[in-house]
Amino acid sequence: MASFMDKITRFLRSPQGQRLKTKARQVANDPRKRAQAEQLLRKFRGKKH
Repeated sequence: MASFMDKITRFLRSPQGQRLKTKARQVANDPRKRAQAEQLLRKFRGKKH
C-alpha cells in the first residue's frame, strides 16, 4: 500500500500536478494575491488571540 506522501509525490509529477504547481507559483509571485493572502492570515491569526 502506497503511503500518503507517495501518492502526493506521484500526483505532483503528473501533468495535472505540474499545471497546479505552475499556477501556484504564478499566484505566489503576484503582489496583489500575496497581499490578499497575508491579510487573510492576519485576520485568522487575530481571531485566535
